[in-house]
Amino acid sequence: MRALFVMDPLSTVHPDKDSSYVLMLEWQKRGGEVWHCLPGDLSVRGDELFAKASRLQVGPRPKVADVMEEAVIGSKSCRAIFKRTDPPFDIGYIFCTYMLDVAAKHCTVVNAPHALRDANEKMVILRFPDLIVPTLVTLDVTAIKAFLAEQGGRAVVKPWDGNGGRGIFVLDSDDKNLNSLLETSTMLGTEHVMVQAYIPEISEGDKRVILVDGVPRGAFLRVPPPDDHRGNMHVGARVEACELSERDLEICSQLAPYLQQNGLIFTGIDIIGPYLTEVNVTSPTGLQECASLYGTDLGAELIDAVLKRSS
Repeated sequence: MRALFVMDPLSTVHPDKDSSYVLMLEWQKRGGEVWHCLPGDLSVRGDELFAKASRLQVGPRPKVADVMEEAVIGSKSCRAIFKRTDPPFDIGYIFCTYMLDVAAKHCTVVNAPHALRDANEKMVILRFPDLIVPTLVTLDVTAIKAFLAEQGGRAVVKPWDGNGGRGIFVLDSDDKNLNSLLETSTMLGTEHVMVQAYIPEISEGDKRVILVDGVPRGAFLRVPPPDDHRGNMHVGARVEACELSERDLEICSQLAPYLQQNGLIFTGIDIIGPYLTEVNVTSPTGLQECASLYGTDLGAELIDAVLKRSS
């Protein structure tokens, strides 16, 4: 019952918000050891992954954790490894998943390293064209303008490797800043972006659905603040309780086989109106929001799913 959490620094953890904190606390509650390291603390020797890690005593709130000892531990001594670093999804992130592939031979890695590489949070939705709005991926500014016209003069542009609402702009064909926005987004036509038809239902909220091993277990709305168009909690979106619609359940049903077959145990999908917009796999959040809104303990359900996989 040793778990290694490969995360960002503990100083970035918010005990009242972070799902990683919930998972560490639940693992400790089960009598397991909780270890923490940064991606840079990993190394591979032979057929085993090693980490220069710290054993933690997690909580109680508002404390994050006390460091009880520091040691080099091997993946063969771990029941599970949780990869919980935030994007950007860059070459450093990808390289870390290569090292975690070694560990995945003898312990459960959440989420599976090969799936983290393959299921880029923005791009993976292209696997499900029936669930998404008209979408263009390009670095060609002229092509973006043509697509914008096709969508009636309004669309959304976002970086393919970002998170937390970073770099998301609403495009309007009449906006005199349009050229500048597109030059900035594409880095003067050198970097690809994702452009999507604007979904007016965003004013009612961006629905986050938490799936445990492909099964929807919780959901809430993130309603943008009056002065913003983004439904991200990082930028001040308001969280509200909600029900799962028939369309939401249909989306989850279509995603489930892919998620289950690829070891994506903890995912958070985003739905606006009737459309899937993202599949969050790197460090999905929302456990504490579901707990406060509904009194549910999805952290316990996730640890159950991890232990079942690792049995």
